[in-house]
Amino acid sequence: MEFPPDLDLFGDDDEEDYAQDNDEEQPKQEEYGGDGGGGGVRPSSSSDSSRSSSPSNSSSSSGAGILPRPGYPPRQNYGFNPRFPPAIRDERFVSELLFTSSEETLSRKPVQFQEPSEFACYSRLETGEVFFDDRSLRLFKRLISEDVGADLNEGFDTFIEKKDLGSQGFGDLLACIRHKRIPLENMHFVTYRNNLNKLNVSLLPPIMQILATAYIRNEPWEMGVHKRKGVIYLGVHKLPERPKTELDRRRCYWGYCFETLATEDPTRDDGEGIHHIDANVEYCAVIKTKLGAHRILMGAEMDCYDSPDDGRKFYVELKTSRELDYRTEERYEREKLLKFWIQSFLAGVPYIVVGFRDDSGRLVRTERMRTKEINQRVKMKNYWQGGVCLAFADEVLCWLYGTVKEGEDYILQFAPPFTRLELLLANSCPDEITHHLELYQQMQSDMR
Repeated sequence: MEFPPDLDLFGDDDEEDYAQDNDEEQPKQEEYGGDGGGGGVRPSSSSDSSRSSSPSNSSSSSGAGILPRPGYPPRQNYGFNPRFPPAIRDERFVSELLFTSSEETLSRKPVQFQEPSEFACYSRLETGEVFFDDRSLRLFKRLISEDVGADLNEGFDTFIEKKDLGSQGFGDLLACIRHKRIPLENMHFVTYRNNLNKLNVSLLPPIMQILATAYIRNEPWEMGVHKRKGVIYLGVHKLPERPKTELDRRRCYWGYCFETLATEDPTRDDGEGIHHIDANVEYCAVIKTKLGAHRILMGAEMDCYDSPDDGRKFYVELKTSRELDYRTEERYEREKLLKFWIQSFLAGVPYIVVGFRDDSGRLVRTERMRTKEINQRVKMKNYWQGGVCLAFADEVLCWLYGTVKEGEDYILQFAPPFTRLELLLANSCPDEITHHLELYQQMQSDMR
């Protein structure tokens, strides 16, 4: 996909300031307004909130008055709603970013996004070994439509599920940076754009979480924030989940099975069934890009690549989804396509191939989409705008980089009531980052 360098997505922001007269109608609360700062309309304070609770001096023969009798305390918790209890500020609290910018304001904010460029890559094998080459990268099978009708449950009994590597995955990215001697002096953020089948916002990589929060405001998440030598390392914090059911495991497997069907496998004979799929095998590209004023280096897991007749190579993202109907199409375009677009756009992946399946796990059709056309498809329906996601992420990164201090560790969280981002102090830094800094400093000394 073509990304002109320093692409200016929008023109100048010509937003005007409007003065209100007392007799004019008050504006409605903005869709993304917060409860502080300059955005949104806040409710006016009650003029009788400071009423006295003392009884009247004059006696009444008609019964009790409307004020509390002597000895009774004032009424407590006026307006309290048990669904939204009063927020208790965490003792680790450092700073917060209120959501005060409306979608209209963000859509007119000029934000530059630089063409992603690949610097390095690495592969993880079934054994867990990591090699700094592309031996795990698979070739896209163009005749995937011939597999329509295939049962995605095939081979489920031999499926090897993905292990939770914790911070080890981030450590592999940092090891690749050292191996390829990629300089970090001019970088602002280093992060990991992992490719997760289950696209809950809480499981998305840090940069994707930030972009998705521009529109998805009901799913909590948190990430580690660690600033060392002017570089901020963003790491995923996995939130607790309910135990997976058998159906959850099968749905997860359907995605891996479709990936196997959609890629060439020289080790599988013609007509041979699918078996022993190992979700731990992966290929990651190390990509540099720039959002606004901040340079970002990230690891991005890639599904496969295609190679046209002219010899060029480009990555292809593979996804699965339940077949659409009139009840599910809008949610698919509002939420799933948003996550698909963010994931592919950030890494410069030009094409997405979606395998649609029925409730029993049978592949019913496939669809090939150009990443750059998704934004236009949903923009016409006023579902979401890619430029708004980029502008929102730019505001977050500016606030984050200007707030965190050198050598300190934090947690960035998005939690109920979902009106702000909160930055909290953390107790420690992951060993993978500490170890990387020691080895990176030693590498620089050896190069001098």
